[in-house]
Amino acid sequence: MAITIFSLSSCNKKQCAEQQPQATESLPWIIDRFDDIKVLRYEVPGFEQLPLNQKVLIYYLSQATKCGRDILFDQNFKYNLTVRRTLEQIYSAYEGDKQETNFKAMEKYLKKVWFANGIHHHYSNDKFRPEFSQEWFSAQVDKYVKELPIEKQLLLDIIFDKELFAVRLNQTDGVDMVKESACNYYEGVTMAEVEKFYADMVDSKDPRPISYGLNSKLIKDNDGKIVERTWKVGGMYSAAIEQIVFWLEKAAQVAEEPQKSIINALVNYYRTGDLREFDRYNVLWVGDNTSNVDFVNGFIEDYGDPLGRKASWEGTVNFMDSTACRRTQIIAANAQWFEDNAPINPAFRKKEVKGVSAKVITVAMLGGDCYPATPIGINLPNADWIRKEYGSKSVTIDNITYAYDKAAQGNGFNEEFMLREEDRARIAEHGKLGDDLHTDLHECLGHGSGQLAPGVKGGELKSYTSTLEEARADLFGLYYLGDPKMVEIGLIPSLDVAKAQYADYIMNGMMTQFARIELGKNVEEAHMRNRKLIAEWCYEKGKKDNVIEWVKQDGKSYIVVNDFEALRKLFGELLFEVQRIKSTGDYEAGRKLVEDYAVKIDPELHKEVLERYGKLGIEPYSGFVNPDYELVEQDGKIVDVKLIPKTDYIEQMLHYSAEWSFLPSIN
Repeated sequence: MAITIFSLSSCNKKQCAEQQPQATESLPWIIDRFDDIKVLRYEVPGFEQLPLNQKVLIYYLSQATKCGRDILFDQNFKYNLTVRRTLEQIYSAYEGDKQETNFKAMEKYLKKVWFANGIHHHYSNDKFRPEFSQEWFSAQVDKYVKELPIEKQLLLDIIFDKELFAVRLNQTDGVDMVKESACNYYEGVTMAEVEKFYADMVDSKDPRPISYGLNSKLIKDNDGKIVERTWKVGGMYSAAIEQIVFWLEKAAQVAEEPQKSIINALVNYYRTGDLREFDRYNVLWVGDNTSNVDFVNGFIEDYGDPLGRKASWEGTVNFMDSTACRRTQIIAANAQWFEDNAPINPAFRKKEVKGVSAKVITVAMLGGDCYPATPIGINLPNADWIRKEYGSKSVTIDNITYAYDKAAQGNGFNEEFMLREEDRARIAEHGKLGDDLHTDLHECLGHGSGQLAPGVKGGELKSYTSTLEEARADLFGLYYLGDPKMVEIGLIPSLDVAKAQYADYIMNGMMTQFARIELGKNVEEAHMRNRKLIAEWCYEKGKKDNVIEWVKQDGKSYIVVNDFEALRKLFGELLFEVQRIKSTGDYEAGRKLVEDYAVKIDPELHKEVLERYGKLGIEPYSGFVNPDYELVEQDGKIVDVKLIPKTDYIEQMLHYSAEWSFLPSIN
């Protein structure tokens, strides 16, 4: 609920160009393409100029970030590590013709498994369909795989039976989402049993509620009793967590205060599995606004759990881009004004906004659920009581959006899908600034805004929590992007920036994002549901006044915004309702809003979008390879850290599997 994922560029081109080193400009930005995916590289401008102790800190934190990869694979599906390792063994040992159809199809399948951290698509959640034959694959298993941790027939069924473990995350209303989801957060329990198990734990009078279940798998033991397998040193995933802790302790040795204490608190949490310790770590972490180098490491986001409780493992390492931080500093300085003037019930506004911290960062390493696909904005921590009492940290990742921009230049997308020349012209002039500021407002203020009503703990919206939280933050950003205050405080030159963003957002929410979804499927991913919900709701509510209009021209469908000011008012009205739903825990109203506007796609429109998008030859999803870092030593002392760009996707994935894989195939 605190990560924003877009495929839009959000950096000022001139500014980014000035920040990027020229030495690597000859390297390709797109380094691999397969299926619906392109893999990019990113640069780390400014790393060479950092003080030595900060470089070493980044090195150690980056090592810790690479250690959790297997955890995410296993969280996504119980047999992911078995499938990945089988495929890798065949791929690496194969002695036949590597241009043969079946081998090339297996190579593409393996690339997709690496990218999605498992056998299910990272956005649609559907299981991948192999294009190689079962007979051919079975023969390769016999020839190249020495030992399987599961029966061979089960392995074949996992890969080739389209009905078995078909969906990683099933959020269909009215089904047992726990039983119908292939993710590895629950085993042998029903949705009703899970909900009761955690409901019995909750202390309704606790003003600082624990995020029960965040770091565990829920199972039934041999006696039929429901128990948690906690992810900690000595618990589930111990082998990988021990490695994470090893590198974090190395990082603590070179870190300065307060960061040394922050890292030690995280280590203590990993050792104990105590969620109160996780809260203590988060309070310390959110209070550190002075450290140039920062990181995220742990079980953070709950998008992958159908009940919105279990958190996937993720990691990032970054340092501040001080030149690009001006806009976020202005936003943070005016945080109380934004809160006081938000179009929500005054009872749900924070009387005092605390600890709003926002900055633009350069990412140095991505891991877990942030790799290879990564967010461009982050707002943490997620606990509402910490946000209320201590605030939150927000970041926009500038070097990632720069890479997106470089890879997308000249792709013909706006010319194909945006009807009006004036809209295209505004986007050409103001689009990147609009993207930047919407992300900043979403992360810096949107997620941290508002407060819960007395007695509401924050888990009442269940499986709809993530979608509604992303909608709330998006609406906050959209509403304020069109406020004259943005011009007054010097963030935008005119409200044309908002018009550019509004036109693009509505087009994406009602149309172009469907290029990411297989024909006939529903919208499942939380961020995509959020965008569709907002756009469709505003279209319906503004239909009488023709605020948003469908236009047919030359046999093609276009969506256009006719009244930008009226659209902004609709954003405010919807924000009022979504904030009410969250603040009061109104599950039924939240469920209806999502199911009515965010899930179903018109099949004819969907088909048209896929056909038009396909002709452009643009992959709808992008991810990244990481750079590498190498210690430079002299006379037994570290004298430098060398940054090594990487431009080979397969090589990096095989290297990570060989050197940074610590868990057994079945956990």
